[in-house]
Amino acid sequence: MKASVSSISHAAPSSSSLSSERKQSLTPQSRNPVSVRLYKVLGSNFEDEATREALQTLSDLYVTSGPSKSTEDTSTDTEDAEYDDTGRDKFKDSTPAIPGESAARARRNLRRDMENRLTKGSQQFLNAFGEVDQKLDELQQHIHAMHASCDDAERQLELTTAASKTLLERAGSLREERQEVENKKSIVTAFLTRFTLNDEEVEAITSRDEPVGERFFAAMDKTERIRDDCRNLMSGEDGPTKAGLDIMASMSSNLEHGYEKIFRWCSHEFRQMGRDIHLEVSPVMREAVRRLRKRPELLTEALTFLSQTRQATLLSSFLTALTRGGPSGLPRPIELHAHDPMRYVGDMLAWVHQAMAAERELLEALFGLMGDGRMVGSVRVFDGKSEEEDWIREMMDLCVAKLCVPLKVRVQQTIRSQESSIVSYKIANLLQFYMLTMRRTIGAEALLSKTLLEITDVAYNVFYDSISAQGRAILRVPLDMNDPSLTPPLAILDHVQILREIMTVYQSSFLGEEDESEQVAGFQKILDIMIDPAIEMCCSGSEEKRWLRPRWDQPVYVLNCLSYLQSMLEPFSFTNEKQEAIQSLIEERVSTLIDEHFMNIMNDAGIYQVAEICTNHELNEPLSRLPSMQPSELQSALRRFSDWLSGVEVVQSARLSQLAIQRLHTQIHHAALERMARAYQTICEEVKKPENKYEAASTLLGSERPFGQVHLLRQIFGLGEGTD
Repeated sequence: MKASVSSISHAAPSSSSLSSERKQSLTPQSRNPVSVRLYKVLGSNFEDEATREALQTLSDLYVTSGPSKSTEDTSTDTEDAEYDDTGRDKFKDSTPAIPGESAARARRNLRRDMENRLTKGSQQFLNAFGEVDQKLDELQQHIHAMHASCDDAERQLELTTAASKTLLERAGSLREERQEVENKKSIVTAFLTRFTLNDEEVEAITSRDEPVGERFFAAMDKTERIRDDCRNLMSGEDGPTKAGLDIMASMSSNLEHGYEKIFRWCSHEFRQMGRDIHLEVSPVMREAVRRLRKRPELLTEALTFLSQTRQATLLSSFLTALTRGGPSGLPRPIELHAHDPMRYVGDMLAWVHQAMAAERELLEALFGLMGDGRMVGSVRVFDGKSEEEDWIREMMDLCVAKLCVPLKVRVQQTIRSQESSIVSYKIANLLQFYMLTMRRTIGAEALLSKTLLEITDVAYNVFYDSISAQGRAILRVPLDMNDPSLTPPLAILDHVQILREIMTVYQSSFLGEEDESEQVAGFQKILDIMIDPAIEMCCSGSEEKRWLRPRWDQPVYVLNCLSYLQSMLEPFSFTNEKQEAIQSLIEERVSTLIDEHFMNIMNDAGIYQVAEICTNHELNEPLSRLPSMQPSELQSALRRFSDWLSGVEVVQSARLSQLAIQRLHTQIHHAALERMARAYQTICEEVKKPENKYEAASTLLGSERPFGQVHLLRQIFGLGEGTD
């Protein structure tokens, strides 16, 4: 059949040939039905999938396996052929196939073959459905039997349900009651869990065998929470209930037992931990103290044990440091340096200060305080707002209370045994520093602060007594009558040198927080005690020596002493007031010395008497008529003045050269020269006046230097320009 299909497809005319043939079909023969059918078949498109599948089915139905028979034989055989159950010829596979025979037979017998095939298929379906129908009959019988069994079971179930209905109702009510009981049980259990303690928690709070730790603190927290919750519930509209009161009483009792347990444990630990000089506070101890703060009376009593133990420990450690030193002798005992008072006192105070710092660290760790950000050495503010600071300050005061007596005794013995005022002042200054430090650490009302204040006052009193005795001693020191020098005596030099060392110590003790007024006030008393006797010695001693040695220049000596005192005070800013007092004395002495020096140089120059007459002259008589002011006498005085201007006295005075301060020499000499220039100007003005009746006054004045020219005299003196 496949060959037939391919022959048909190959025999189909092309589209171009078909179009030409259709043009020729306009003849009457083209209306023949056979021709029309043929053309329709030949014009069919075998590319359609359904058509190709149908042709493939026919090809499978009429497939051949041998050479093709002739057309005539095929028709004969087809008529007489026998078919098997599938509708295929029984003998076609056994006889040789003739080309085109299968196609021819298929064209002739297609309908019959299809009907035979459908008949065979229907017979097979009937056979199969017969077996199915038989099985369905059997199934129907089983279903009827099952229905009967179900009806019987349903009847039995109805009978059983009717019989157990009462029991089921009872079971349902019991189930509801059970659920209600379970709900109540869960509520009661939650209430008991929330508002009661279990046996382990009660044991943790009340038992002495249970240590203080996390388990104990957790039980305490739960107890406090239960009490707070119960208090909140009892504050409602219904008011307190018996259960609430019982819970409150039970929890309060447990809390009291807990606080008593904390108190006993802290007291025991404080007695143990206080025996070591260096301590570390455990978190459990810190938490116990924090909780015990809610019972201040118990905390106070527990801290009393700690303070007593720490007192004994610190006192023993202090005495050990004094006499035996550290472990294996290092550091060495403090009393080995008793010969060095500064180191001895400083080591004792440093040990106390270090012990105070260690105690504060211990107490800060005990109360759980962090660093307050305060700079080292800055003032600690005690405002009373922090309860922890109050506890720490009080505890520190109690812990070092027993150190005050041995410290006070040893320091006072050292102070009273000193003969040097400088050492006494250094010790007093050191004590004041530590006293201020302790005030800033534990407050001014602490026992140690008061003790250090008392010791500091004693030290300053000893120092003031020492420098007062030294001041009285230099007043009793006589000046050497055989010493012609005008420099400060050795007693003044030694005295001022001691003062200078004291001022250096005082300046090094500044903390950087004092203003200028505080600095001056802190040293004013010392300056008064030490400077005033020195000034008095200079003035009184010089008066006595002046009468015994007339050639000795007392004003220059006093100025040298005052200038020396002032030069020693100048580097120190806190001595400004005393410098001003000395400066006023110097200015007074300088003014006096200027007057004396002016009179001396005027007498040396020979014009003092002329200047006095011209200054005090009365107009009732001409100057030229006075004996001392006659032209010849005036000419002689001007000649001596001219000769004096040529000497060295104009540049430097031999007397003033004894001044230790060159500035004073220049000041006094220039001031005297200035007054001399003004006196010469007065003389010139008086001589030139017509009423004084000098003939050729200009010629008289111009005969000798400075030729009646005041500005020329000022140039000779080295003074500024003036006017005639």
